[in-house]
Amino acid sequence: MPKAGIVTVVGKPNAGKSTLLNRLVGEKLSIVSPKPQSTRDRIVGIRTEGETQLILLDTPGLLNPRYPLQQAMRGAALAALYDADVILYLIDPAEGPPGDFLEVARLAERPRAPIVLAINKVDRLNSDAVDALRVAHPEAELISAATGAGVEGLLARIDALLPDSPFLYPDDEISTQTTRFFVSELIRETAFEQLEDEIPYSVACEIEEFRESQSPVYIRAVLHVERESQKRILIGARGQQIRAIGSAARQKAEALIGAPVYLDLRVKVLPNWRRSANALRRLGYQLPEDRSS
Repeated sequence: MPKAGIVTVVGKPNAGKSTLLNRLVGEKLSIVSPKPQSTRDRIVGIRTEGETQLILLDTPGLLNPRYPLQQAMRGAALAALYDADVILYLIDPAEGPPGDFLEVARLAERPRAPIVLAINKVDRLNSDAVDALRVAHPEAELISAATGAGVEGLLARIDALLPDSPFLYPDDEISTQTTRFFVSELIRETAFEQLEDEIPYSVACEIEEFRESQSPVYIRAVLHVERESQKRILIGARGQQIRAIGSAARQKAEALIGAPVYLDLRVKVLPNWRRSANALRRLGYQLPEDRSS
């Protein structure tokens, strides 16, 4: 009997959730950045292997929201928790011992799904530290999302917890989200890579036009920032910065689409968008009140 189910990957910012999703799916779907809070909505990846299909949800890091964008991020993480058949609680041992999941997630009650604890980034530890983790947390799977160490054991543990079910999606699909969505994410990732620390959190990407029927594929995208000073930094002297972002993002988009791309990339100011409910909805985010209605 085949097995299929939703596996929600949760943890604090920078635990390595996106790296793990990309490894399990075998494709780069989720932004990987040393900067925390780079994942802003849940990313869906599908892994089909043999008689098992995992619908993997990469979620924003669990955090205490301070403004509407972070409220939307936490709402996305919580919605994914309650959809789960298995919850994969991923931690970075450099952040200290894993806290109680309910306390870390600030949940009033335990979700219905079983919780698997995975301690990531063991490739950065010496053998004595790894042995100490095994003794302290015998229930945990010790893995490295970066190298793949321990991942097969983790998959076997998840497989044992999944319900018997026909596959939920065709076995050649790797996501339920559109190419347009992933191109937007790649552009935003490129901005994260090239900009100073204080700017990326104020950057959002919106695809205004996406014409796949022509060659090269035409994509018109806008990077939104909150202030004119940020716009000047993003554009750079004589437009050098935005051209560099556009060139690198175009190459990523071409690799994703498998065809030449013409990327028309612009910068606009959308004042205070991270704190504006209307702006967040325009950019595709769901606020908690939207989810409850």
